[in-house]
Amino acid sequence: MRRPVIGVIGACIADGSLLTVAERVGMLIARRGALFLCGGLGGVMEAAARGAKSGGGTTIEILPKHHTQEANPYIDVSVATGFGEGRNIIITRTADALIAIGGEYGTLSEIAFGLKMGKPVITLQS
Repeated sequence: MRRPVIGVIGACIADGSLLTVAERVGMLIARRGALFLCGGLGGVMEAAARGAKSGGGTTIEILPKHHTQEANPYIDVSVATGFGEGRNIIITRTADALIAIGGEYGTLSEIAFGLKMGKPVITLQS
């Protein structure tokens, strides 16, 4: 049976309360047996990935940059695209559902892509 892929999206720069929420969300995703997907950078993405790893999960990232070395330290599988914000559509196509935690314009684009694709999108602290 295929494990669901849950994408967590949000800002690279976030305050402590958003980071706490993100870490808890990542942990809950892992504890429920889903694969964790994010954009692989800092802020919400790093906090959620840290939570997923602490929950025993598998973490996957779709990086906007050219090199996997730019990933946050909590990632198991890193995909370097070199596509910049264009990688947002890869995240939304890959995820079975998206959880947006805070965010900025990039997060808004991922929400829009997800909704257009008919994916479930949950927003927290937006």
